[in-house]
Amino acid sequence: MNVSLLVTCLGDAIFPQVGIATVRLLRRLGVSVQFPTAQTCCGQPHFNSGFHREAAQLARHTIEVFSSSERVVAPSGSCAAMVKLEYPHLLKDDPLWYPRAVELAQKTYELSEFLIHVLGREDVGARFPARVTYHMACHLRGLKLLTEPEQLLRQVRELTLVPLERADECCGFGGSFSVRYGNISGAMVNDKCGFIEAANVDAVVATDAGCLMNIAGCLRRRGSKVRALHLAEILESA
Repeated sequence: MNVSLLVTCLGDAIFPQVGIATVRLLRRLGVSVQFPTAQTCCGQPHFNSGFHREAAQLARHTIEVFSSSERVVAPSGSCAAMVKLEYPHLLKDDPLWYPRAVELAQKTYELSEFLIHVLGREDVGARFPARVTYHMACHLRGLKLLTEPEQLLRQVRELTLVPLERADECCGFGGSFSVRYGNISGAMVNDKCGFIEAANVDAVVATDAGCLMNIAGCLRRRGSKVRALHLAEILESA
C-alpha cells in the first residue's frame, strides 16, 4: 500500500519528530510512504480567520499536489478535517475543483483512522512503559473518531492508560483563537493541565500538534514534569 504524508505546518516547523515517527510507524507496518515536497499549509488558519478566498487558493494547491496520491495520511485531526470537511465546502460552487476536492477528501485519513479502518490494526507492536493519559482533540469529533486513539493506546505493551477528567474538553488552542482571545485560551489550557497533573501520569498524548504545543507550553510554565507526546511517538516505540 502506498500513502502520501500530509505533514502539517506545525509538524514541519515545531514537531518534526512527529512526522518522522509517523513515517517509521507506517513503514514498520508495511506501508510505502511518499512525501510530496510542494505541499504547503492546508489553509486552515486562513479559513478559521475568515479569509475564505485565500483558503480556497491553498485548497486548490493542496489538491493539485496530492492529485496522484493513492491515499493521504495526516498526523493531525485538524488538518485532516480541513481537507475532508472544508475543502468540498469551500469549492462547492466551482465545477472544476469541487469534484477534485471530494476525491481528495475521500482518500485522506487522520493517522488513527488509517491504522484502524484501513489497515485494520489496533495492535501495532508498540511498547511504552509509562502511565499515560489522553487528551481528545476537538476536530476528531467532526471526523467521528471518538475512540480510535484510545483503542490503539490500550494495545501498547506496558502502557497504563489513565482516564483524564473532561478529556474531550478543548485545550484552548483553536488556531487563531489562542491569538485573538489569549486570556480565554490561557484559562482553558490551565484548566486542562490541572486535570493532567491530577491524573498522576508521565505523559499526556494527543493527536494534534496545536494541542501539543499549547498543552506542553502550559505544563512547562507550571514546572510540570509531564511530557506532551503525539500518538505517533507512542505507537512508533517498539
